[in-house]
Amino acid sequence: MAFLGTAVRDHRLGLMQALMDREGYDALAFTQSDFFQFVTNFHTDVQPWERPIACIVPRNGAPFVILNELSTNHWRFGAEAGKLWVADAEFYAEHPRLARRLPLVTQWPEMVADRLRRAGLARARIGADAAGGMLARAAALLPQAKLENATAGCRALRWVKHAEEIALLREIAALTDWVQDRYREAIRPGRLVQEMDMAMAAAMAEESARRFPGEQLEILRCWTLSGPPSCAPHGDGRSSGQRIETGHGLVNIVIPRLNGLVVENERTWFCGKPSPRQAFLFETARAANEAACEAAITGQPVCAIDAAAQAVIERAGCAELILHRTGHGMGTLGHEFPEDMAFNTRPLLENEVYSAEPGLYEWGLGGFRHDDTVVVGAKPEVLTRAPKNLAAQTVA
Repeated sequence: MAFLGTAVRDHRLGLMQALMDREGYDALAFTQSDFFQFVTNFHTDVQPWERPIACIVPRNGAPFVILNELSTNHWRFGAEAGKLWVADAEFYAEHPRLARRLPLVTQWPEMVADRLRRAGLARARIGADAAGGMLARAAALLPQAKLENATAGCRALRWVKHAEEIALLREIAALTDWVQDRYREAIRPGRLVQEMDMAMAAAMAEESARRFPGEQLEILRCWTLSGPPSCAPHGDGRSSGQRIETGHGLVNIVIPRLNGLVVENERTWFCGKPSPRQAFLFETARAANEAACEAAITGQPVCAIDAAAQAVIERAGCAELILHRTGHGMGTLGHEFPEDMAFNTRPLLENEVYSAEPGLYEWGLGGFRHDDTVVVGAKPEVLTRAPKNLAAQTVA
């Protein structure tokens, strides 16, 4: 099953209830698009800074949402497909009309305040994913309500994944492995790098249509850096017209988001036989990646993942080629919480999901990075399984 069902909804609601019980909140409020999707299973189609949205989850009572009218039919599609986890929705208009049938966006704070009153939350203590902005203006209209910043607690809701989420992540990872195989067929001297990536994205869309018909696919990245520009993890800013050359090392990134879950799959390739230095850095990066994956053990500190990769790189004498931490949490966003892997000493929890992407970057030569999506456990599970040995990654 490619969509997330009621078991995931109940799991997440249970986490929210536990947070409210711990902190004494009467409700949680979510106004950011990623949190809104996490709670409602609705793929938000707006930027909330432009068109504010809110989902309120009371400690006692049913959750409700406030959306802009642009999302009206999008919401209806989700409801008719049986995928939404919230039934109560109200909408506002974003431009004036002679005969107004909806509140206007300029009345958003009053609309939210009124909805909170009707839900019995006029005197509530409310924890919010982000407590400022329009939501604060709404809370100010309820003098006896208290709006508190609960960002840290809300982020923690997203650490541990339900078994159904892990199952879907496996399916997404298998799709990314399939795309990596297509890259093996696509790499050749003289090919425009951007054209190749667009062809790979098109291939992913076709394969996703076969595997996941009727689901929500976003192709966040099919992106390759070839040759010396790959010594900067995000390229040299001059990608237009760049072509693959014989002798180039390539670092590619395959990142889809399906129904609100993201997988990362990155590999280093060679167009032609690598030099001894290229091969050495490739193997060092591979060994660091594998050490990071193996360190994703329940109960070990989060920073152990980064430390394991760094130790391999330091032993190889390449510490000066590190430009970033080993990875980050994965989930609703590509860069999910926790984002401070290298400094986070709390114990890893069963079924957290991380990227493991240590990289080496040598000026004038290029980058060397393998990135796997790994599930924390007594024995970590690496979801992305595309080959990463030197022979498989060399395209003659």
